[in-house]
Amino acid sequence: MIFMDTGAIVGRLVARDQHNRAATSFWNELASASIPCITTNLVMAEALTLVGRRTSYRFAANQARELYSSNILQIMRPAPVDEIDALSLFEKFSDQRVSFVDCVSFVLMRRHKIQDVFGFDRHFSSAGFTLKP
Repeated sequence: MIFMDTGAIVGRLVARDQHNRAATSFWNELASASIPCITTNLVMAEALTLVGRRTSYRFAANQARELYSSNILQIMRPAPVDEIDALSLFEKFSDQRVSFVDCVSFVLMRRHKIQDVFGFDRHFSSAGFTLKP
């Protein structure tokens, strides 16, 4: 299982994104190998907004519908306790300006023992996770 971060989704869906080639290639590898991916509703919200702004909101909504109905992507919703736990990380990583969305992701990844991240955000490496590709 691999965690899918915002950059992976944006990179895959926005043709002119700097990570489009790498994201598309790795996305296809995961799909071919039937490797399950997991993300959060917060990451989806962040990615959907960015994709909409860089392409069109209609395109973003259509792509989101496909992701929500995908067999390969599971979308977690954090509990209030996860968000409260994330506040400690938000403070801890304040010098690195890590987003609250990332901190919630860290909490959920640790709880579910997920080490690998499909994304391009170095904050995940700083928090002890392995970035892919």
